[in-house]
Amino acid sequence: MAETERFDSNGNKVNDSSAKKKNGKIWTIAAIIIVIYIAINSCLGVCHEDEYKLVRQFGRVDRTITNAGLFVKIPFIESVDTVPRKVLLYDLPVSDVITSDKKTMIVDCYVLWRVTDPLKFAQTLSHSVGNAENRIDQLVYNAMKNTISNMTQDEVIRSRDGKITVTDVVAVDDVENNDILLEEQTQVVNIKSLTEEIMEKLGTVYEQYGIEIMTVEVKKLDLPDDNKQAVYTRMISERENIAAQYTAEGESQARIIRNTTDKEVSIMLSEANAKGEQIKAQGEAEYMKILSGAYNDEDKSDFYSFVRSLDAAKSSMTGKGQKTLILPADSPIAEVFAGY
Repeated sequence: MAETERFDSNGNKVNDSSAKKKNGKIWTIAAIIIVIYIAINSCLGVCHEDEYKLVRQFGRVDRTITNAGLFVKIPFIESVDTVPRKVLLYDLPVSDVITSDKKTMIVDCYVLWRVTDPLKFAQTLSHSVGNAENRIDQLVYNAMKNTISNMTQDEVIRSRDGKITVTDVVAVDDVENNDILLEEQTQVVNIKSLTEEIMEKLGTVYEQYGIEIMTVEVKKLDLPDDNKQAVYTRMISERENIAAQYTAEGESQARIIRNTTDKEVSIMLSEANAKGEQIKAQGEAEYMKILSGAYNDEDKSDFYSFVRSLDAAKSSMTGKGQKTLILPADSPIAEVFAGY
């Protein structure tokens, strides 16, 4: 069979053998590029900022890559596992815990944790985040159960935020009014929070797995639905008892203040009465002294006798509209008016 001749767009004759050679070179170059890419990709690895790389030789961890960047590995001999380097969140399932006073509480919390030793993490937990979360679940639940079981329900509720508000009734001196007033003073007292209690119970047992539990935070602390009403009723009763105690203490303090004030008033009145009697006695003594001096002088004696007679006459005219005074001739007052 004769070969078919081909021509290009310019009318030149095309050689089939040279075209085939050209296509073969292109495919060869492409294959070489692919092989080089696969070789480079199998020899180099990338470690990001938020991860560790574990390089294994035949299943055994040979080295750990902790710095971000490129690293070299042996193809087909070394394999690479990735371990997270960032802070991880694990949300524990909601669980029921019994307090020391045999009350059931529903606790919902979460854990912030991270890998600190990737080699130990791989050896103990097979570099599995799921295995780590299962172990964290057991450790945190046991610590939480031991903590709450040693506390009463009220203590658990009070330690929820690590703060408690205390209100005291104190006596304050009112300098302007010279009085004592009762005032309520409120202060916030820091106490050990429930998170701190759980972390203390937890200890450092998690370090054997190459991880760190940074914190255990309680999202929800509640009561079972069938116990809520009974607990609310008891809490109301307790608050009423506390209010009654504050009221009794306030009334007792008020009685003390009233008794003290009454005593001070009685003392002041007694001193004022004594001083008044003393001044009155001094005035009567001066009055008697003046009368004595007046009666010793004959002229003054007659004048005072006349004045006293007028006063006596005035006192006897007490009737309404009475303007006439009738006296017997031998009356001392008549003698004064008659001038004999």
